[in-house]
Amino acid sequence: MSNLSVQPLSPLDGRYRAAVADLGNYLSEAGLNRARIQVEIEWLIHLANRDLLGTNTPISEVEAAKLRAIVTNFSDADVAELAKTEATTKHDVKAVEYFIRAKLSELGRNDLLELTHFACTSEDINNLSYAITVRDAIENVWLPKVTVLLTKLRELAAKYADSAMLSRTHGQPATPTTMGKELAVFVHRLERQIKRIKATEYLGKFSGATGTFSAHVVAAPLLNWPKESEDFVTSLGLTWNPLTTQIESHDWQAELYSAVAHFNAILHNLCTDIWTYISLAYFKQIPVAGATGSSTMPHKINPIRFENAESNLELSNAILNSLASTLITSRLQRDLTDSSSQRNIGLGFGHSLLAIDNVTRGLAEIDLSESVLSADLSDNWEILGEAIQTVIRAEVAAGRSNISDPYALLKELTRGKRLSGEDMVAFVNQLEIGQAAKDRLLALRPHTYVGLASELAKRIN
Repeated sequence: MSNLSVQPLSPLDGRYRAAVADLGNYLSEAGLNRARIQVEIEWLIHLANRDLLGTNTPISEVEAAKLRAIVTNFSDADVAELAKTEATTKHDVKAVEYFIRAKLSELGRNDLLELTHFACTSEDINNLSYAITVRDAIENVWLPKVTVLLTKLRELAAKYADSAMLSRTHGQPATPTTMGKELAVFVHRLERQIKRIKATEYLGKFSGATGTFSAHVVAAPLLNWPKESEDFVTSLGLTWNPLTTQIESHDWQAELYSAVAHFNAILHNLCTDIWTYISLAYFKQIPVAGATGSSTMPHKINPIRFENAESNLELSNAILNSLASTLITSRLQRDLTDSSSQRNIGLGFGHSLLAIDNVTRGLAEIDLSESVLSADLSDNWEILGEAIQTVIRAEVAAGRSNISDPYALLKELTRGKRLSGEDMVAFVNQLEIGQAAKDRLLALRPHTYVGLASELAKRIN
């Protein structure tokens, strides 16, 4: 055994902590406990100031501010105190209840002690707390990082909108495009998923042990408890779920994690494409001062940003997809599989955030090699076979040519062959087609055979 102190088990809390630390404000045990305290305090204020139980124990604005300050000033000392209490209670939510009771005593409001956690099952507190923390992590950390990434990607799409390059379908030379158009495709795909993510309904239940308000009704039979529940849940900025078992059904979580996983998968595709473009020398990597690419080959600049991102996106999706499938199932009214699973939400988003950071950095460390793109196009004149056979077919259809089976004619000329510009010009010159069509083909070059790629690239701006 070594003399090492306790070390972080996850690289997200060790090697990569700087890139993902902000998520810890929300998707950590401390972040969850802060949210639990927030929910408990807001329910206490709701009960007291609406005098729902006839206790006539209102909470003044000054007292309410002091109670809410417990949330805003939540500290490491509070985390330690909760941990100490939980060591005795063996129950995390009960520890939170005792924590708040102690704070009420400090404020001289022992008359409110029995309103703390009133008619609540632990899941009433937990499901609202998870909804708050996940929502805030998405809106305050994850989405801002995504915005930076998409801004950079959109910038590159615009910059390279007119940069013609050879396409590769099945890895083989194909009809040219522009680098900007190919990047714009990813911007469009990613933004569709972001719209789905932004449209997430963060649902919350607050209806007791089996979702029936049973204890509520016995304690105060004349109250409209569903209305009070809805008012309370929506006051937290969440959407009320009226029909649940003991737990909120987690469907919104499954929908959100599936959408984020879909975003991750598209970003993974971008990484593999950029990596391939780098290997083709379409992109050259900008050396970072002091960096080493290989421990033995000094010349190397490895595309580590995109490789690191690939790995982290795969890890993120393994977690998020597992959560999405696990959380929507609960045995009868309740089991604890969701409790264990949800503690890993931060890991899922952490690996995604780390990947986003790496891709953003990677995109800033590459530059397009226009000369390589041009040379590649110049070496592949046979790709004009598509254009030529299509023009011939149009000429035949219009009665200006009698050429039989234009596709077979061009297949015979080009399939598996490397043709020069002179070869293509000579072939076109002998075609029996209208002069206007022939002139268009004679003017065509691989570099100009990009259709509307430039205009398509600019659709995203």
